[in-house]
Amino acid sequence: MAMKLLKKINSKAKSDSNTGFGVNATSYGGRFVTKGGNANVKKSGIGFFEGISWYHTMVNIPRWKFMVIIVVFYFLVNFVFAGIYCGIGVEHLNGVNAETMMDKFGQAFFFSVQTFTTVGYGHVSPTGFLTSLVAAIEALFGLLSFAIATGLFYGRFSKPKAHIKFSENALIAPYKDGTALMVRLTPFKNTNLTEAEAKMTLGMKLDVKGKPTNKFYFLDLEMSKINSLNLSWTLVHPITEESPFYNFTKEDFETTDGEILVYLKAFDDMFSTTVVKRSSYSFDEVIFGGKFVPMYSSNNKQSKTVLHIDKLNTYEKIEL
Repeated sequence: MAMKLLKKINSKAKSDSNTGFGVNATSYGGRFVTKGGNANVKKSGIGFFEGISWYHTMVNIPRWKFMVIIVVFYFLVNFVFAGIYCGIGVEHLNGVNAETMMDKFGQAFFFSVQTFTTVGYGHVSPTGFLTSLVAAIEALFGLLSFAIATGLFYGRFSKPKAHIKFSENALIAPYKDGTALMVRLTPFKNTNLTEAEAKMTLGMKLDVKGKPTNKFYFLDLEMSKINSLNLSWTLVHPITEESPFYNFTKEDFETTDGEILVYLKAFDDMFSTTVVKRSSYSFDEVIFGGKFVPMYSSNNKQSKTVLHIDKLNTYEKIEL
């Protein structure tokens, strides 16, 4: 099947040798790029902590995970220090009036919170060298922790991002007198993106002389650059004689291991920098015979254009 498919690909189709991916298909597992745009690579042969950039991890993880880590770290540190104070003896904390162990730990915990945050209400104070030393260490640790947390908050808040969504599916749709591969994208926040440029590459695992090989081809776009990205943008690859999809049938998409890689970059004038977004579509995410439904219209007063983000993935089936 792979050999027949290789013969189907027109010799006029342009190979892409600058993808950054190797040609030996037996060395690859799964897709080249995840749906979110990250390389589908797991690194081994290096220690776990050595192979992780904590800054990149904390800046890129979802917002809810970041907040959970901050809150859990805050309470965990104070639990540890409260345990240390209780281990030394709460009688070395001047102002603690508690009889049960639970009350003693509770007052030690809130003293730890006050020390860690450098609030220091003064109701409870350390007495003795050992307790004062622990409190001094905790105060320093608290200052460093809040400095790191503040830097991470700023890094997450100030990091330029391409707030762009891609359609969940790519479509093989009617186009002029033939067909075309279409992918739709749109900005979804109040950003102002200009000088947008897109590129599409086809990657397939084919049998070349009895050896599984990764083959990559340029997918020429009807329009690869636009001046301003304010509404939706449908990337159109006309399936002409020069397209690697020229002789493809619906069955070819269903039986071939292939992937369409989409790269987008645009200039964000708020940050005065270029932002990048990537995505990919495996062949089982390509709808053969579909047409995107328009996703913007004028408002009732004919004074503004309304962009319907919820229609990004909406399409209607069409017989080809």
